[in-house]
Amino acid sequence: MLQKMQPRMYTAIDIFSGSGGLTVGLKKAGFCVVAAVEIEPHAFATYKTNHSEVQAFKQDIRTVTGESLLELSPNRKIDLLSGCPPCQGFSTLTARYKRSDPRDELILEMSRLVKEVQPKIVMMENVPGLYKKGASLFNEFIENLTSLGYVIEWDVLQVADYGVPQSRQRLVLLAGKNFPIHLPNPTHSKTGKNGLKKWKTIREAIGFMPEPVVLSDSQSKGGPQNYNWHIVRSLSADTLKMLKAAKPGESRLKLPNELRPPCHQNRKDGFNNVYGRMSWEQVSSTITSGCTTFSKGRFGHPEKDRTISVREAALLQTFPLEYIFDTPYMEYACEMVGNALPCDFAEILANQCFNSLIEFSS
Repeated sequence: MLQKMQPRMYTAIDIFSGSGGLTVGLKKAGFCVVAAVEIEPHAFATYKTNHSEVQAFKQDIRTVTGESLLELSPNRKIDLLSGCPPCQGFSTLTARYKRSDPRDELILEMSRLVKEVQPKIVMMENVPGLYKKGASLFNEFIENLTSLGYVIEWDVLQVADYGVPQSRQRLVLLAGKNFPIHLPNPTHSKTGKNGLKKWKTIREAIGFMPEPVVLSDSQSKGGPQNYNWHIVRSLSADTLKMLKAAKPGESRLKLPNELRPPCHQNRKDGFNNVYGRMSWEQVSSTITSGCTTFSKGRFGHPEKDRTISVREAALLQTFPLEYIFDTPYMEYACEMVGNALPCDFAEILANQCFNSLIEFSS
């Protein structure tokens, strides 16, 4: 992928890089990504396939030193250190069941690397639950950065307000070393008020896609990668009945009671988005690792009797159509898509950082 030509090269590092959605945005904004860190094998393989020029480390972030990252920069300085630390312990799914996750404290490894690398800018993204359920860790992270001289601005942003065809709230933190970086202003709104564009719809994002291939059929024809991961799962007879009855944009509560699974019959509590069908003229609900499973969200296709495909989920996450998910396994492909920061949203955040570098370096 080509990067913008700029009069001066600004360097960036992507830690907890996953499959590379953030790096796509960094590149499009004009950064030269010199290093990435990711431990999960399938995500790492996908990252390297799409960003072969980046020096990527397949290792635990706790074993990465700032010195090893600085060595990759031509002037031994890093302009931007960015990352999306694991957030499973802070998500609404785990919060409901009061689960914790040992990976939660990896956010402090990010502040350790900030101390060792001393980048001009830090960009961190996470789930909104970080400042609630993870308040002690988030506050410690902020204190660590503040003590190093970073001026911090953070808030919870709705990615649909920035042109992503998906409702997804993310906590975003931008911090400049001795200078402020303001969060970007919305470019879109649900109704198009104040002269903004209306939210980008599912139709705009995936309306052009042909019919997908069922996973079992693809496996006898070279594998799902041969079909650019435009792949869906086969559905059971009971699931198909529910999907046929589901109305676009409606919750599972609108399904006939007799069609609902026993655990959902005569009950209004629990997750209402499950067993749902998308609506062409709306944004999608949050894309998760369950994005091709009807029981795990509003992932039914707007009009076809199927779920969305892996590729359609990736398009709703604004991955390029040609982006390669380098795994033969559907579970890992869905995980990479669902865990990603939407590429277009990443580009907007990266543009804020890039423009601030120009402003405060002049």
